[in-house]
Amino acid sequence: MKFLPPMLAASTALTVPATADAATLTLDTTMRNYGGEDAYLAYYLTDASGAYVRTLWVSSGKSRWWDHLTAWYAATGGSDAEVAGLTGASVGSGRTSQISVEVEDALINAGYQIRIDAAVEHMPNSPAEIIVPLDDASAGVETAGRGYIATFSFDM
Repeated sequence: MKFLPPMLAASTALTVPATADAATLTLDTTMRNYGGEDAYLAYYLTDASGAYVRTLWVSSGKSRWWDHLTAWYAATGGSDAEVAGLTGASVGSGRTSQISVEVEDALINAGYQIRIDAAVEHMPNSPAEIIVPLDDASAGVETAGRGYIATFSFDM
């Protein structure tokens, strides 16, 4: 038992720096009253040229519909490995969604973008409906969507 406190201190010292290199983003999305089924949303990061970096969150636990999130799906192939632990419920017409995700500090203010693809069954897909720079100037600013999303904002 004498070894337990030093082991805990050592393991904590090794894990704390790993979390210090990441920021928690809160992603707030409000849907328009579009009158259809619940929307599927793919939140992902791209570099300044629009090349896919990684998935932040997918609001749809049903992978059979992921191909309707066209830009994200093309970049990832809809791989289950890409979204392990990063899925939740789809979002209904007129509803809001708030998600917390971790993003490496090195990606903030470095030219990266948050993108959101949206899709609703039996309605047109909306790839790259939201494109917002991942920077301090964009944090807290509401951005209007082009289709199903009324507004999107993120806070750090």
